[in-house]
Formats: sequence, structure tokens, C-alpha cells
Amino acid sequence: MRRRWSGRRRCPSPRAATWTCGPSGRCKSREYREYDVGVHEHVDEIFRVEYARVVASVLRLVRDIDMAEEVVQEAFAQALVRWPATGAPERPGAWLLTTARRRALDRLRSARRADARAGAIAYEVALGAPGEPEVVDPQTIPDDRLRLVFTCCHPALPAESRVALTLRLVGGLSTVEIARAFLVAEPTIAQRLVRAKRTIRERGLTYEVPAGDELAARLPAVLSVVYLIFNEGYAAHTGDALVRDDLCAEAIRLGGMLAELMPGEPEVLGLLALMELQASRAAGRADADGNLVLLADQDRARWDRARIARALSCLAAAAPIERAGPYQLQAAIAACHARAAAWDATDWPRIVGLYARLAAVAPSPVVELNRAAAVGMAEGPAAGLAALDRIDAEALR
Repeated sequence: MRRRWSGRRRCPSPRAATWTCGPSGRCKSREYREYDVGVHEHVDEIFRVEYARVVASVLRLVRDIDMAEEVVQEAFAQALVRWPATGAPERPGAWLLTTARRRALDRLRSARRADARAGAIAYEVALGAPGEPEVVDPQTIPDDRLRLVFTCCHPALPAESRVALTLRLVGGLSTVEIARAFLVAEPTIAQRLVRAKRTIRERGLTYEVPAGDELAARLPAVLSVVYLIFNEGYAAHTGDALVRDDLCAEAIRLGGMLAELMPGEPEVLGLLALMELQASRAAGRADADGNLVLLADQDRARWDRARIARALSCLAAAAPIERAGPYQLQAAIAACHARAAAWDATDWPRIVGLYARLAAVAPSPVVELNRAAAVGMAEGPAAGLAALDRIDAEALR
């Protein structure tokens, strides 16, 4: 999904509070019509890559989501003013990070709060003298994106708010884009964001990555948010499209970011592998009329082999950790289908075993039904029906 400058953004001009862009991403004002399109598109791409990193770094400094967003948007707006005239810097991400943090320090100085001033002084010492600074090296600043992710997915927030806040702060999507992606009214998304930020502020939710047992307890909520975003794209519950590629792509991007930041977590790798494997079949899931094509009938030549290769690589990286959870096991099942040249060549006995392990760590009627179906494919219809009979009838209601 390509980021576009849309909706309301902070104005680069100090004379105005806000500006509005049209659907093309080009500003309606005369000043902006003269912008170099190439630079504008370059800033769009940098926005997509760097937004979460810069917001997370500034948020660690100011501890206020609204202020962090404002100064980061101001930094990107300043790039739109300067870069057409001076050219993009060699390290645009570092330039944006420096500019946003400087603006944040200016805000803290103006606030005249004792704790804020203390924090500002500490960061001034770290960053150097005030004024026009040398661009800092991002490698010398902690990557705070994980803090941002865990804050957005805090269990104190409703599930819908977690999704909206994650897409806004981590994905860099505007309120308009989130509303359009989920086919929800823009004011509804705006209210979810407002309520989520208010909850974080009023309850004093910590901006940190949990450790030890708390990390193990809260990581599933983070992965659940990412997978929910993916599933809304892969099996769209609203709208006419069977698959919404933009949401799938954004979820996979978020999963990739988590895998980069948490390479030792097998469930993170498992989730990324699962999404890649499911997305690899997207082209074969619908016929020419847009109707669903079942897995057994899909043209496997249309599957995306590059995605499959990336998924198998993730599973290979997760395997030595030997802590298989539900996402890793679901990905392993999907990998059996991806490796099979045809439906009849599927390794059904292995799938039966994987479903048995999945039922042990994440029991549910759906898992048992799928296991019974796999038993039927591996051992014959009679065995499948017998497995079905053993499922608790109450659980299926």
C-alpha cells in the first residue's frame, strides 16, 4: 500500500495552522503547486519508512502522543519546504529524526514545566548545542518502535482502538485512510483514536516494552492486532472485494518490522510466515467473476513463490528456538500446502500431527474440525467421521 499525503496535515508555513491536500496528494495552495513532484514522492516514501521510528523516538521524549504527532508532522512539512530547494539530504531519516526531536525540545522549553525542562536539558546534552544541529546518527539513538507497538496494543485499550492506533502511529496511515480501509465512517475512527489517547494519558500507561513474564503475557495481544488487520484484508468482512491487498500488505509490513525488532521470538516469525503463506495464494483465491475458489481447486501456478520462499525462511529461523505456538503451527500447516505440487500430493499425516499440537496449545472447535477433516484425507472418510464424532458436541454449538 503506497502512502499518499491526504487528509489534514500540519502546515509548513508558520502563518497558518493547517493545510488540506487533495486526493492526488498535491496541495491546493499556490505555493505547493510549485513543489517538485519527484521530491514530494520521495518524502511520501520516507514518510512510510520512517514515520513510526521518528514518532516513537519523539514520544519517548515528550510522553504525549498528540505532541509527538504534531512535531513529527511539522518535520515532514519542513522537508517539503526545504528539500525542493536544497535537495534531499544524504540520510533523510536522520534529518527528520533530528528536526522532530529539536522541535520537541523547543516545545518542552516553552512549557516551563520542571520535569519537562529536566528532560529537555538531558536531551540537549545528548544531542549537542541548540540551534541548527548536525544531523544525529539514528544508530546512536535507541529504536523505540517496540515501545510504540506495545503502547498501541495495551490490553487496557479496546481491540478496535488498538487496531486504529497501531495503523495510525506505527503504520503512519491517516484517519481518512484507516476509515477507508475498514469501510468505517471517518468520525468513528477519529473517536477511537481520541479515546485511545485519552485512556493512555489518564491511566498513565507506561511507554515501555514489558519484560519477562509480562512480555510473554502481552505479546499475543500485539500479534493478534497485526493478524486482525491482515484477516480484514484477506477475508474482508465488509465491501465487495474478496481480498483487500492494501490491508494485507500493511499487516505484513508490520509483521516484518516486529520480526526485525524481535528476531528471537518464534511466534513473531510464525505470524509473519503465516501471513506470507496466506497472501501467496491471493491470486488463486478468486475466479474471473470474483467468486471464491477453494484451496483444492486453486491453480497453484498462480501462487506467489517469492512469498512462499520468505515464509519458509521464517519458519526455518523459528524452528531451532523450539517453542512452537499457535501462529508457528498454523504456518507449518500452511507450508504443507505450499510445498505440495497438487492437492493429492499434500502431506496429510504431517498436517494431522500439526493439528494435534495446535489443539494442545490453542484448543478450539475449529481446530478440532480441521483436524478431523485432515484425518479423513490421511486415513479415509471413516476415520475422519470417527474423529468428528469424538468432538464435544457442546463445543460445536
